[in-house]
Amino acid sequence: MKSTANILAVCLLGSVLLNCTSANKDGETQVAANTSVKEVNINNPIITDKFSADPAALVSDNTVYLYAGHDEAPDDFNFYRMNEWLVYSSTDMVNWKEHAVPLKTTDFEWAKGDAWAAQVIGRNGKFYWYVTVEHGSIPGKSIGIAVADSPVGPFKDALGKALITNDMTTDKTQISWDDIDPTVYIDEDGQAYLYWGNTACYWAKLKDNMIELDGEIHTVDLPYFTEAPWIHKRGDWYYLSYAYQFPEKTAYAMSKSITGPWEYKGILNELAGNSNTNHQAIIEFKDQWYFIYHTGGIQPNGGSFRRSVCIDELHYNPDGTMKRVVMTSEGIQ
Repeated sequence: MKSTANILAVCLLGSVLLNCTSANKDGETQVAANTSVKEVNINNPIITDKFSADPAALVSDNTVYLYAGHDEAPDDFNFYRMNEWLVYSSTDMVNWKEHAVPLKTTDFEWAKGDAWAAQVIGRNGKFYWYVTVEHGSIPGKSIGIAVADSPVGPFKDALGKALITNDMTTDKTQISWDDIDPTVYIDEDGQAYLYWGNTACYWAKLKDNMIELDGEIHTVDLPYFTEAPWIHKRGDWYYLSYAYQFPEKTAYAMSKSITGPWEYKGILNELAGNSNTNHQAIIEFKDQWYFIYHTGGIQPNGGSFRRSVCIDELHYNPDGTMKRVVMTSEGIQ
């Protein structure tokens, strides 16, 4: 009898479990039937038909204009080969329109090559493009300026010579590539400032015409500054982000004045994939902040000399500090 009772108990238990499992499966089926799954696109990198690097961005007339250097190094060439800059535009940060190549190093008769990092800023109906190039007669990198009536060009040399040459900063560092990565910010009082540098971070005022320095060159002391300064402002705070150490992360400092003193706040972005450089632009567009950067994200040949521009959201803490960027494959949806 005990054995028979055990058999019956097992059968009854199995029946209950079977019914519960069936009900559960039916319930799952019902839930699945009533649940819609949102499709997520892989939007990073945002440019996939060519390599792009050192992004900068400008907001003008409800449109974002993205500027980047064109990485053209062949697969077996392990250094930078860059001869031109690219420009794209978007009204939603998702769909990007490519425009004709707006500027090449050959547009500067005094330059020898190397279309390195650059930035465009608008003033008085003109658009000024501050670029890094190799100088043709003064050894080392230099900063030139191009100008156009439209953010997509065509641009032409605005000065006929370099604004900054390597021999202007030899008292700060003896390397030949310290005068790179220009970024420009126009403050609320109308004063324009130029920041730039590698291993040393420089700044100077610009005259109203945007093509001449106004006063001496200053330096900013920042922890482990490598290159790629970028200035932006939110509320009462100025932010100076930059490439930190090498391989590069992105770090930042904050100040109540664009001329400092600057207080270091920490890491903003980690190593950018399989790229040993990390170059950022930060903009606000339609009440959302964005962090624009590059990685070596196009495979199989992406890497430190064949980079690709990506975009993710940027967020702030209540005290004004920036939250660490989360790099994603999905990007902006």
